[in-house]
Amino acid sequence: MNSKKLLTIAALILFAVISRLIPHPFNFTAIGALALFCGSVFTNKKLAFVVPALAMLATDAMIGFHASMIPVYLCFSFAVLIGIKMIKEINLITVPTASIISSIVFFLVTNLPFWYADMSLYPLSWQGTMESYTAALPFFANQMAGDLFYSATFFGAYVVLRQKYFAPANS
Repeated sequence: MNSKKLLTIAALILFAVISRLIPHPFNFTAIGALALFCGSVFTNKKLAFVVPALAMLATDAMIGFHASMIPVYLCFSFAVLIGIKMIKEINLITVPTASIISSIVFFLVTNLPFWYADMSLYPLSWQGTMESYTAALPFFANQMAGDLFYSATFFGAYVVLRQKYFAPANS
């Protein structure tokens, strides 16, 4: 791996880490967008899964590990897959659509009371599930807003930089 790629990957991880460490509304971070971006743009798909996981591990090591790490990490891995499958072409349809789908999947999976059974936050019933989803709606709004904002940031910067520095020279 050349030094430019390594520096770019380090900068992406650092940016995502900072987005989790600075004061922010709950769930308004760059991790979901980073996962989509890596899935879409990275040619090395193994690395596409590793980069968001490293950003999460680095921040979880500082913020604290938690009982719901498995579903959260799985959702970000799924976001990488969404980026791989849905964002073949970066445009105003594919990126926001993939971002919204990623946010919805994260919301649906991470708020299942099953994941929190050991903490007894919600009863393992239909009512408990609805209570969990209802309580999580403000977090879902932040998740979607953060994913859309940071997706626009990552993909927008990528398109601009690609055109500026890597476009073929006009003759």
